[in-house]
Amino acid sequence: MYTRRRPISDVCMLAPPTSEDVPTASRSLAQSAEGRAGDGVLQGDDIETLRKRERLLALAIAGSGTGIWDRNVVTGEIQYSSGWKAMLGYADWEVSNRIEDSYQRLHPDDLDRVKATMQAHFEGRSDSYEVEHRIRCRDGSYKWICSRGRVVDRDASGRALRMVGTSTDITSQRAMSERLLEAVSLITNLTNEVPGLVFQYRSVPGGPSFFPYASAGITEIYELTPAQVAADASCIDALIHPADLAAYRASFDASAAQLSPWHLEYRVQLPMQGLRWRQGDARPQRLPDGSILWHGFITDVTERKRIEAELQELATIDSLTGLPNRRHFMAQIETRLASLQSGRGAATALMMCDLDHFKSINDRWGHGVGDRVLRHFGSILRAHLRPGDMAGRLGGEEFGILLDGADMRGAVGVARQIQQRIAEYPLIEHEQRIDLTVSIGIALMTAADANAEAPLSRSDLALYRAKKSGRNRIES
Repeated sequence: MYTRRRPISDVCMLAPPTSEDVPTASRSLAQSAEGRAGDGVLQGDDIETLRKRERLLALAIAGSGTGIWDRNVVTGEIQYSSGWKAMLGYADWEVSNRIEDSYQRLHPDDLDRVKATMQAHFEGRSDSYEVEHRIRCRDGSYKWICSRGRVVDRDASGRALRMVGTSTDITSQRAMSERLLEAVSLITNLTNEVPGLVFQYRSVPGGPSFFPYASAGITEIYELTPAQVAADASCIDALIHPADLAAYRASFDASAAQLSPWHLEYRVQLPMQGLRWRQGDARPQRLPDGSILWHGFITDVTERKRIEAELQELATIDSLTGLPNRRHFMAQIETRLASLQSGRGAATALMMCDLDHFKSINDRWGHGVGDRVLRHFGSILRAHLRPGDMAGRLGGEEFGILLDGADMRGAVGVARQIQQRIAEYPLIEHEQRIDLTVSIGIALMTAADANAEAPLSRSDLALYRAKKSGRNRIES
């Protein structure tokens, strides 16, 4: 049997100041209190205090865009406060108490979900009823509302008898949420179209480092997914080139310590793409918990590095022989001289080599063969010099060699090996043998040398003496 319905105010303690603001079947808490005052339970001051509280609560409900409803689960009758009706643009007399009519006002796409959520609460599978859905207003438009309620009466078998709840207009909140979602979607779509990786990277002191946000470009940059770095970014360390890993970690440490921009060019070794160059740029900020959060991007600069290497090669390498050109060779002399003058460098010998009778070869065989002679000699130098030594083409048939850690005796020994190698490996052209010899002048670099030209001049003078003495000689 259906038990006597308690007033909505007794259940919710949300009675309004007038009877029109709650379902007409309910009495206010103050009215109930007046009935009990005669029994000596409440005094007049207590009743007035309750009335004041009722008025405050009613004003709060009205100001929040909330209406109250009271449902008889057994009969299907549902009563609404005047505030509930006004929220949808209805007058009191325009809304029936039939639950079927209330379902007609729900948006068709939400109806099944609302019924299922309510049924779950009736059956005791949830502590309360709460669902967001659309409801049709008097003018035919729809509002988003949040309905909350709870079964307040059950029979002995646990069957729901009465349910009381509220409906709050959340249309503006939903609209704001949708705008935020649209903005997030727009930003996400834009960042996913930006070449490379747009990211947030967070480092927690004594804890993990991870990417709260990573754009879809992480697939290109690291061959990973955003989910793989969302909680722990250590998997990226395994992709950094071993020679660059220490610099990679140190760059983030320095950026965090000084809150300075992070910038680094580094290599990665990827399973599919192989060796690639990456450039990272980001700005850090310190969060209240002491962690550091970077916002930035990482781009693929492999092609740029390749072009830079080609330009560097064009600027420093002789295109005919593949050896360093005069400009680069002179710069290396200056570098070694600076080391000597600072006391950090070892003794260095400078050799000048000149192919004998090169003009005659050109005249007899032509410039094409002459070029092959120069390349042939360059190959001999590359193949037979020690690690750390450097050979360069200074111009025409003249070559220079820097011998690290060599005294005069050691330099002469290397010079003899070069002469021996070129004698052993003549150039074969059209099945004809072209024998080659080379004259060599040697000078030792000293800390007293003012510049690169000083030792170069001494070795050039020694070369001149070797040429004047009959060629295929070594002078110092």
